[in-house]
Amino acid sequence: MQDSYILNVAGVERTLPLCSISDELKIAAFVILGDVELTSACARELIKKLPEHDIMITAEAKGIPLIHEMARQMGVKNYLVARKAQKLYMQEPISVEVQSITTSKKQVLYIDKTDSLSLQGKRVVIIDDVISTGESVFAVEKLVKMSGGTVVGRAAILAEGDAKYRDDIIFLEYLPLFTSDGTPLKK
Repeated sequence: MQDSYILNVAGVERTLPLCSISDELKIAAFVILGDVELTSACARELIKKLPEHDIMITAEAKGIPLIHEMARQMGVKNYLVARKAQKLYMQEPISVEVQSITTSKKQVLYIDKTDSLSLQGKRVVIIDDVISTGESVFAVEKLVKMSGGTVVGRAAILAEGDAKYRDDIIFLEYLPLFTSDGTPLKK
């Protein structure tokens, strides 16, 4: 029985533990939080694939180090984060619900009025660490559209499962889903 998966992305190798999300299905846990080498390498390679844009946005939390490093490498002074909770500083926030493959319950993503106004009329790229079902990206896209922005790209380090067949996302590598015994699903 296989309990890990070896991933090579942006010239960096990592061993990912397999985690059960149901009795029949496992995913490889890809976590960039705290991994400076991996985050920097992936940011460098993902930047090369981005379309022209005015601003980038990500959903809290695992996309934050990636978007931060991308902005740093590009010399960009700001980016936006859709928060998972309404914060006291938020004035007139807008929100959307999301159900991600890695969370057990529905979540809500928020941006405040200032962030919403900064998206108005802008070309926006959505950044994430992994796109699987695409629900998180779809929720962020709704926030962008509600704010009057235009999504010109959806980018992630990895496309998981069937996401690799999508022609509307940019990604560096494919990450398979796994059976309960750790065998990669063939599709």
